[in-house]
Amino acid sequence: MRDVLIHALASEMKLEVVTTEYRGHARDLGRQASESADVDLVVALGGDGTVNEVVNGLLHAGPDPDRLPGLAVVPGGSTNVFARALELPNDAVEATGALLDALREGRERTVGLGLASGTPGSDDEAVPARWFTFNAGLGFDAGVVGRVEQHRERGKKSTHALYVRQVMRQLLGEPNRRHGTITLERADEEPITDLVLSIVSNTSPWTFLGNRPIYASPKASFDTGLDVFGLSRLSTTAVARYGTQLLTSSPERGPHGKHAATLHDLSEFTLHSKVPLPLQMDGDHLGLRTSVTFTGVRRALRVIV
Repeated sequence: MRDVLIHALASEMKLEVVTTEYRGHARDLGRQASESADVDLVVALGGDGTVNEVVNGLLHAGPDPDRLPGLAVVPGGSTNVFARALELPNDAVEATGALLDALREGRERTVGLGLASGTPGSDDEAVPARWFTFNAGLGFDAGVVGRVEQHRERGKKSTHALYVRQVMRQLLGEPNRRHGTITLERADEEPITDLVLSIVSNTSPWTFLGNRPIYASPKASFDTGLDVFGLSRLSTTAVARYGTQLLTSSPERGPHGKHAATLHDLSEFTLHSKVPLPLQMDGDHLGLRTSVTFTGVRRALRVIV
């Protein structure tokens, strides 16, 4: 797959190919590209984690779509939420053909991104700000991501069945199922308290179950601020209700009910927790946090579509 992509791109442009060798390598390469006067485009072949690293490297000094290289994504992971949210083919060969067509026709768009910063769960040392492309989460869903990563480190393949199993195990082990510890605060508004789950979306769908798109925040868009979907209870009844609503969600209707909180097009807000909780961004587990501030940054990155 990689060789097909390289051959196709090399026939159209001067191409330098680098294979990532360690965690954070794609971020380093993105930073080098952003600082080079000779790079016009960065093509990321990989999953959402690789894309996230590249984006954080490109934007290490802040967004500037007119100066920075453009980004193109060829899906090579298990889910590829960002690529699919951009309406790119989920097959790498088809996506390569679409990329070449886009380059020949000059098709591109500028998308907004999310930016998060906070403090660790154990002390007050500041955590560097980090960009995310499609979603982030503090609490339950981040715990599921952490469990999946542990299994992947043991050599297990990341499958949808693995995710479903870890959702159930996280649910059974969740100590705050009925009384959440998360408070959402934003300027000039009453806080939303006692959340167990908080999903921050920069676009929609939030994720995919096989080929089924899941819409936690149907109105979320690359052209607006950030959306939030929160739950204040994860009892057996609540899980059955909201789980069914997520599985049957659509661009017109997402999960809803008395235990659900939905917010649209936020420019900045902070999630506080009474206890350290897991944090994830673009499906990457980032450890425990007690406070995270999220900012929606419009027109942050130029992508080839």
